[in-house]
Amino acid sequence: MNALLTVSALTFGIQAFVTLFVVLDPIAAIPIFLSLVTQQNRRERIKLAWQGATSSLLIIVTFAFFGQAILGYLHINLFALQGAGGFLLLLMAMALLTGKSTDEVDSKSKVNIAMVPIGTPILAGPGGIVTTMLYVHYTHSTSTKVALALAIVAVHIVVGLILMFSTSIIDLIKESGITLITRVAGLLLAAIAVNMIVQSIKGFFGL
Repeated sequence: MNALLTVSALTFGIQAFVTLFVVLDPIAAIPIFLSLVTQQNRRERIKLAWQGATSSLLIIVTFAFFGQAILGYLHINLFALQGAGGFLLLLMAMALLTGKSTDEVDSKSKVNIAMVPIGTPILAGPGGIVTTMLYVHYTHSTSTKVALALAIVAVHIVVGLILMFSTSIIDLIKESGITLITRVAGLLLAAIAVNMIVQSIKGFFGL
């Protein structure tokens, strides 16, 4: 990362964009997102897609500005944050794998799925937060700060577009296809959750 101190603002911005896109990984979020919006009409799906991207953007920006201060004040390290996100995802995965509908989950939790779990921790998870905080640390001039800001916004515009266009898939598959996507999404979500928890334990105990 030290090489970032010597590159131009344009190169810095491009590297930040590519890195954040890979870390946020909106492609992997598609089956999970689709499984959670199957009960919604097309207009609502598109709305939720952009709400998810916007939620992720707000979280990333918040931690870019105040991440160190927030974690320091609450005496929370990033491994604890990663573990908490993993347990949250595991609960959602169990709901998908056991056949609970999105409506059932929402009626109990009253949580907008675009914010949780799509906005965080699927998109703006510990990886995205840490990556952003590292890039902020290496902004050595006003131009690199502007480049980083533009990269963060551009990534989330692309994320919103990917999620929005993915909603068209639902119109092409039947109920059995939706059920299959839901089960696969639950399995993927469980795997992501377990990986986050394991990595959190390893980091916390220095294993």
